[in-house]
Amino acid sequence: MAEHREHYNFGEVDQKALLLDRQRGWEGFVQFSTWGIVITVLVLLALLVFVV
Repeated sequence: MAEHREHYNFGEVDQKALLLDRQRGWEGFVQFSTWGIVITVLVLLALLVFVV
C-alpha cells in the first residue's frame, strides 16, 4: 500500500523563476484568446457574406 507521509520536504522557491513562469503562462493565454476571437470574427463574417 501507499506510504502515508506526515511531513513533506518542499524545495526552495525561486521568486524570479516563478514570476517568469506565470508571465509566460499569461502571455500564452492572452495570445490564445486573441487568436480565438479573430478566428471567431472571421467565421462570422464569412457566414454573413455567404449565407445571408
